[in-house]
Amino acid sequence: MDEKILKDKIGSLSIWTRGDQRAPHKPLLLLYALARYQQGRTRYLPYIEVKDKLKKLLIEFGPQRRSYHPEQPFVRLTKDGIWSLNKEVERDNIKNNYLIQNELVGGFNDEVCQLLNKDPNLTEEVADIILNEHFPQSIHEDILLAVGLEIGVKKKKIRDPMFRNKILKAYEYSCAVCGFNVRLGNNLVAIEAAHIKWFQMGGPDSEENGIALCSLHHKLFDRGVFTLTNERNLIVAEEAHGTQGFNEWLMRYHGKPIRKPINPIYQPKETFLNWHVREVFKGPARYHIQ
Repeated sequence: MDEKILKDKIGSLSIWTRGDQRAPHKPLLLLYALARYQQGRTRYLPYIEVKDKLKKLLIEFGPQRRSYHPEQPFVRLTKDGIWSLNKEVERDNIKNNYLIQNELVGGFNDEVCQLLNKDPNLTEEVADIILNEHFPQSIHEDILLAVGLEIGVKKKKIRDPMFRNKILKAYEYSCAVCGFNVRLGNNLVAIEAAHIKWFQMGGPDSEENGIALCSLHHKLFDRGVFTLTNERNLIVAEEAHGTQGFNEWLMRYHGKPIRKPINPIYQPKETFLNWHVREVFKGPARYHIQ
């Protein structure tokens, strides 16, 4: 294996799919493993130590589910040609208790470790591929901080360069939530074009899949702190709380419609809104009196 083959494998992970549901299990495990390897060349990770950390990452950066299964990527990554286990595990035995009782240990295989040791820049390049393939740019730093990986990630995913201009124009160059529209001279500052259905999950670069948000509301939206109903009303997650700024930046808009775009054809499409509610929003929503 050479670096190109490794990058190809990382960029084409076999991810569980069902429609457009998110499954960030393997990407998050790989980022955590890269961090551990960076911190001390720790190649072998006991499952009993990984499971709780990976579960927390799935809860924070994955979609809401009734249950979370860190055991699945820990075993199934072996099929991608970059991961190895100290013991073979049959499909019927991919269960928490079995992996713990049998003291399963996993990590990058010999070829991957040799490549990481040879090129100090490869860790960053691999992490860059993982992040840009599976997560929006607005939460990359949060993920890196959570896994403990110290790199500077470059934005490389190719997308429509006109998307930002189209969305900002549709919302008259103001945040659709709070109306923020500060300029420095002629330059608009901290107003961004947010995808409703993430670009990484097949969301198009079109007006009906975008809203103009200030950088703060963009981050909150991508982290699932709030979402939008089919009526384009903002709703805040029940688990969201705080003191300074919570009422000012969130609760004052709870249950209220966002600003309308300049043309009705640019209204957020229900299919994209439903995806965000299902795959990003950390619901249920806070109670709201109609």
